[in-house]
Amino acid sequence: MPKITFMGAGSTVFARNVLGDCMCTPALRESEIALYDIDPDRLKDSEIILKAINQNINDNKATIKTYLGVEQRKEALKGADFVVNAIQVGGYDPCTIIDFEIPKKYGLRQTIADTLGIGGIMRALRTIPVMKDFADDMEEVCPDAWLLNYTNPMSMLTGYMLRYTGVKTVGLCHSVQVCSDGLLRSLGMEDKLEGRRELIAGINHMGWLLEIKDKDGNDLYPEIRKRAAEKNANEKHWDMVRYEYIKHLGYYCTESSEHNAEYNPFFIKSRYPELIDRFNIPLDEYPRRCIGQINSWNVERDRILQDGKITHNRSEEYASYIMESMTTNTPYSIGGNVMNTGLIENLPSDACVEVPCMVDGSGIHPCHVGRLPVQLAAMNTTNINVHLMTIEAARTRKIENIYQAAMLDPHTAAELSIDDIISMCDEMIEAHGDYMAMYGK
Repeated sequence: MPKITFMGAGSTVFARNVLGDCMCTPALRESEIALYDIDPDRLKDSEIILKAINQNINDNKATIKTYLGVEQRKEALKGADFVVNAIQVGGYDPCTIIDFEIPKKYGLRQTIADTLGIGGIMRALRTIPVMKDFADDMEEVCPDAWLLNYTNPMSMLTGYMLRYTGVKTVGLCHSVQVCSDGLLRSLGMEDKLEGRRELIAGINHMGWLLEIKDKDGNDLYPEIRKRAAEKNANEKHWDMVRYEYIKHLGYYCTESSEHNAEYNPFFIKSRYPELIDRFNIPLDEYPRRCIGQINSWNVERDRILQDGKITHNRSEEYASYIMESMTTNTPYSIGGNVMNTGLIENLPSDACVEVPCMVDGSGIHPCHVGRLPVQLAAMNTTNINVHLMTIEAARTRKIENIYQAAMLDPHTAAELSIDDIISMCDEMIEAHGDYMAMYGK
């Protein structure tokens, strides 16, 4: 049976979902599960909850062990077949707070700040050194393991691992598998869900729904475009930014409107504050979610610890299906984040792209997509520029490369002068303290 190591096991809800999925999967039920974290309290919470799931749905067939801190990291990784990465370096307090509050002083507002923008850049720069340490350990103690990366910013972190380490890595995000389902339901087209066929490709959080057809092969986009335009014109709703993409770019994309509002220079503009209300953009959304998740988790933890009654049904997350496919040599299809080895012809070759991939016993096999419509490739490229420059900053550890990454960000550049961008970066680097101490002039 495989060994599964979960890095960042203190992300208890996500660890419960992914590892609970594994316990629901016959080929993985007897796995050795290694839980690794640097927070003893959260690690203990995860251990208690996962052992309860193991007892309640799996007859204690899995073996669950915990590993705390850097000193035990190699032991957690030793002999692993699969390593799931779900770390958040710096957490909500202090790092997420810094990522939002300092930019506000410069007039730069954000919604999520975990994928692009100045928040995404800073998150990548404090996370990549930690993941490089993981990679060094993996190459030593589990060189054949697959790293399944769930941590954001997905394209920057996965891109760094694929370019600068020897670890077999794929980036995973649940926005691919829920994309068309959510779109059709929101437009009242539920009758088209069963048997639909689709093609999604681009980059993480901006993967394009290039084709969507019903079970008989009829193109659904004409009706989607018509209904999306009518809905945006007649009501305020949660997905107005992506519907505006459909109107002006012709296509829908994978991740939510609150995410995509900050991936471009079009919607969050201090000169046009009315756009925030017009497109229903939730500024400062991620800090609110963090506070809500922290509070709700405390309640849920106490309930679980009190009665021990916890069960699990297999989710749509790709991780357990990938492990099952590789373990049993059963083909499975995913949307994965991989290096662009000619897969999308009009995106840079050193970009991390999100494309259909086939999985089997020999690994993950990305599929050739061809050329994206020019406008979609152009939108992706504005984000890729930031990805590549941030990865370069992580590699060189030069502060001027950090400035350049921020200068290339579409939203940041649309709002701030170069001088303000540099001042903001300096202030954020100083505020992050030890998390960014490796970057200097």
